[in-house]
Amino acid sequence: MAIDNNNPLEQQNNPDRNGSNGDTTNASTRRRNKPRRDGKGSNTKTNNPTTAKSGKSSSRRGGKGKNAKDNQALSTAVDSDVISGDAADDAAAVAEGGIKAVGNQRIIPFMKIEKPMALLSLFMVIGSIIAIAVNGLNLGLDFTGGVSADVRYEQPVEQVAVVQALADNGFDDAVVQYLGTREELLVRLPPQSDNVDGLSANLTQALALPSNTATISNVNIIGSQVGNEVYLNSVMALVLALVCMLGYVALRFQFKLSLGAVLSLFHDAVVTIGVFALFGFPFDLTVLAAVLALIGYSLNDTIVVYDRIRENFRRVRGITPEQTIDLSLTETLRRTIMTISTVLLVVLAMLFLGGDGLYWFSVALFIGLLAGTYSSTYIASSIPLRMGLSRDDFIVKVKPEFEEEIVTFNDPKMFEQDNV
Repeated sequence: MAIDNNNPLEQQNNPDRNGSNGDTTNASTRRRNKPRRDGKGSNTKTNNPTTAKSGKSSSRRGGKGKNAKDNQALSTAVDSDVISGDAADDAAAVAEGGIKAVGNQRIIPFMKIEKPMALLSLFMVIGSIIAIAVNGLNLGLDFTGGVSADVRYEQPVEQVAVVQALADNGFDDAVVQYLGTREELLVRLPPQSDNVDGLSANLTQALALPSNTATISNVNIIGSQVGNEVYLNSVMALVLALVCMLGYVALRFQFKLSLGAVLSLFHDAVVTIGVFALFGFPFDLTVLAAVLALIGYSLNDTIVVYDRIRENFRRVRGITPEQTIDLSLTETLRRTIMTISTVLLVVLAMLFLGGDGLYWFSVALFIGLLAGTYSSTYIASSIPLRMGLSRDDFIVKVKPEFEEEIVTFNDPKMFEQDNV
């Protein structure tokens, strides 16, 4: 009975016939299980949580009693708990470095370290350019010219054994690749001074292995002039690819975004080539193909981020452009991680299991994938932000209506009548 007396909700559910709160021990009190026809019964009020917290019924029916004080204390406790909970959520968001966004989603503050990452990117680009200018590229036979020969063995052979046999006979820096099977190989050598007939005989003798005879089906001599033309065409292909990407992004999205995309693609290509120049890795047509493939991959990742940025600028309001970009990068982070993980699995498989023919191609892809993922997050997004990217760049502005011109017609006859 002590619990019933101290519980204001139970006392409100047991009013007497005179409308005042009576003692719960009164047997003549009849419990009303249903609300009154006019909707003003006590059950409707006690079933409403807002009415129970505010305690208006107790104040109207003698609100200065013990029940009114209990209801007021209960309401104050509930309100303080709600306020403290919201304050705790906001404090946790600030401590984590994020804010509350659409659907209470936590935003990773990518742009918070934008300036250190910009300095790191600038340092890598300048270092790559210096490495290319000082060390130069270790150009392969496709650019410098040389000799290529198609060789067929009677039995399967290892690439390492063929390279060692050529080195023992004076043919250094040879590149050996399989042509579909382990019996057919492509042998590439630096420029040689012998003619075609003498070179073919010497190669046949050098390629002969114990109990495994080699037959040369074709010998081609590539001059240095042809190699220079291939080198210039490769540079023009890179420049043309960047220009086409600039035009596509400018038409598809916005010019500020297109400039950020092209600079990020330039960053990826320069850093990849700079690593090859710094460590003296061989640079041939397979590496160039990897660089061109990286441009397409990096642009695809950048386009996904840009599409989400444009959508959030149109959809989300009340946050700054920096927070909008952080929101877009956070929403695309899972997709970026899944994409880079699956592609890296293929690249690592080619790197360790693809043989010498795909080794440097895989190395270039590995370096470019890391640089491309980084540039899509910071370079491609931070540059448009510094150029003043805002919501006005993505919404269609409605032109104001033209003001109607008021034309007054003056009839000369009216002046004549007034004068008369």
